[in-house]
Amino acid sequence: MPRATSASAEEAKAKIESQKYTGTITNLEEQARSMVGDDVYEKLIKGYTVKQWDKPCSELPPSIIKRLPVRFTWDSNYFNDKYTGMPVGGYTQIFEKMLNGCEVKLGVDYFEDRDYYDNLADKVIYTGPIDKFFDYQFGKLDYRSLRWETDILEKDNFQGVPVVNYTDLKISHTRILEHKWFDHQNQKGTIISYEHPAAYDGNNEPYYPIRDDKNTETYKKYQELSEGLNGVIFGGRLARYVYYDMHQVIAQALKMLSEFD
Repeated sequence: MPRATSASAEEAKAKIESQKYTGTITNLEEQARSMVGDDVYEKLIKGYTVKQWDKPCSELPPSIIKRLPVRFTWDSNYFNDKYTGMPVGGYTQIFEKMLNGCEVKLGVDYFEDRDYYDNLADKVIYTGPIDKFFDYQFGKLDYRSLRWETDILEKDNFQGVPVVNYTDLKISHTRILEHKWFDHQNQKGTIISYEHPAAYDGNNEPYYPIRDDKNTETYKKYQELSEGLNGVIFGGRLARYVYYDMHQVIAQALKMLSEFD
């Protein structure tokens, strides 16, 4: 399919400019409309966001959408970073190398015997929910979870790219992932996963902190407690109660390592 002409591209840009919200920005809806106008917001952002967070966009903070760039070019990259990609062989090899020579215990609960685990080392790196660490003394923080539906297909190609987003509210899943394309694999068959947003009920996995005003104020109280513990390092999305992308997680880990080296 041929690309649009430069004239039609200019018309689209002018249309977006004419629709942009220009008032005071207090929430995600206003932020998105100020970036891309009404039509793009309605078709590509609104439905996906409501499914993801189970809240109206008017009740979500603008920071969620500000992390995504808006470009009027043919650059199809998700972010503006100079380099983007996945580690060769995936993230498994990174963790295998980091944990090489370390004793690893699976299927254990840190909270069932905290004294034992705390006494194993001078520093504890905690990456779980920060409210749980402090026994919910200021109340529980809110999270969103995910439910995965995975199929193994005999065909070699399902969608040709790693991820396709589904922005329509009538479709329950937000994304379909085809795993082989993350690492450009050529094996026979393919594996796809449907990503369904889900409520966090305390038993499933907490994936996304809900950083609205109420939760932010609660988190600040836990953050103050965490800063007073010299023997514990809090890191990652759950312990810092923030939406990190992977490169931000790695950057934070390296920064924290330099501070405690």
